[in-house]
Amino acid sequence: MEGFPLTRVSRRRLLGTGALTAAGAVVSAAAAPAAAKSATRPATAPAAPMAENAAADVVIVGAGLSGLAAARDLVAAGRSVLVLEARERPGGRVYGMPLGDGTTSEGGAEFIGPTQDRIAALAKDMGVATYPTYNTGKNVYYRNGRRSLYATDGILGAVPPDWGVVDLEVALLKLGGMAKDVPVGQPWKAAKAEEWDAQTFYTWSRSNSLSSGARFLMDEFVSSTLSVRSQDVSLLYVLNYIASAGNESNPGTVDRLIDTKGGAQESRFVGGSQEVPVRLAAELGDIIRYNTAVRAISADGGGVTVTADGLTVSAKRVVVAMSPAIAGKIDFSPALPASRAQLMQRYPMGSICKFVAVYDTPFWRADELTGQAVSDSGAIDATFDNSPPDGSRGIMMGFMNQANIRKLDGASADEVRTAGLAAFANFFGDKAKSPVRTAFQRWDNEIWSGGGPVGIAPPGVLTGFGEALRAPCGPIHWAGTETSDYWTGYMDGAVRSGERVAKEVEAAL
Repeated sequence: MEGFPLTRVSRRRLLGTGALTAAGAVVSAAAAPAAAKSATRPATAPAAPMAENAAADVVIVGAGLSGLAAARDLVAAGRSVLVLEARERPGGRVYGMPLGDGTTSEGGAEFIGPTQDRIAALAKDMGVATYPTYNTGKNVYYRNGRRSLYATDGILGAVPPDWGVVDLEVALLKLGGMAKDVPVGQPWKAAKAEEWDAQTFYTWSRSNSLSSGARFLMDEFVSSTLSVRSQDVSLLYVLNYIASAGNESNPGTVDRLIDTKGGAQESRFVGGSQEVPVRLAAELGDIIRYNTAVRAISADGGGVTVTADGLTVSAKRVVVAMSPAIAGKIDFSPALPASRAQLMQRYPMGSICKFVAVYDTPFWRADELTGQAVSDSGAIDATFDNSPPDGSRGIMMGFMNQANIRKLDGASADEVRTAGLAAFANFFGDKAKSPVRTAFQRWDNEIWSGGGPVGIAPPGVLTGFGEALRAPCGPIHWAGTETSDYWTGYMDGAVRSGERVAKEVEAAL
């Protein structure tokens, strides 16, 4: 089987056991060792060793792309910085999933496309190249128990040719026109914000389509991009998500979200997307502390005190670079403003699992298939060819989204494997039943993510609490892809949020 070699970064840097040096942190001479790898201590565990004490200008909570991008810019500005990460690795929702033979495949965020300028610039700086996502041949459409094939280079692009396609196209054109009226990153300021935020995307799609095919494909648009049901998310949130799929020179479009060629799935990173955060973390060095979950943040007139596993840090400012839902697990003192506290209670993550099967060859290519499929049944509703650039092995990836993966709550790894391979066989034939190996990453069971790919807003949240997404709470600042204007929910949005918050913090210091 094949994948991407595991990146070699020194144990000292990845586990964060080295001295706190270049960023100017001051550690007590009598400091005890850092906390153990496990973030959860058994009830009968002996008393923890005395925590280290440190000081810095800025503490950043989270070593995902947003936290790392913020740290890079603040260090470049001459500020002392500490990055505290609960996991034993950098990257957050960007993850090289081990395949069992010393190689990896993307278990989290994966693709890069046009107008994603900030992740592209960061990858270039880190020396990480890209290559085109395999997109030669026809896609598979599996609906009502029937398999059909369709080309994506025609007038419909990535939209499957269901009998309700005209109905769908009219609805998508209307949706795109509405998205143009949404101020990017500030959807609550749209003229019809209250009207759009008072309904789910499901309600709108049913009012603006008649055919079952169009309704299914609009549901699938939400499922494949947000990993939630269309009943779960506000229409205003979806409109802002569309509006964000661009940059300052190019308005966001539905096509850019869903397309492979010319869209958000156009390219992949050589070595896997995890190469970007891993190389950036190595560049930042020992200012990153791993296995150091932040438990409490207290603010006073003189700054903040951040209490983490095995470490207490005094700082002038703190950046919380994580999703609103996970940020809500931190104990803040004094209590956060109600708008921010309530926002964190109302911004859930989707349910998502990435399932991959590894084969000796990408056999579907011989059948002139792209490896991309859309389905209305089974455990997997969308797939991509995740094979390495040279095609020396075949890796098929499938998204198990929303209710599909929740149906597998409590299932064994073998049961998940069986469900995933059954779906692949529906799409690509019996050869899909016999992989060399399989692997999967279930994000909704991952303690430091709680789901993915992005936090979403149900009806009423953006108009009621949206302004609290980015607004600092005294010395506490917020980052993470959810706070980005453009490409919210994507790696580009994460980098943008980190760069934005670094400027914000620098201006406040």
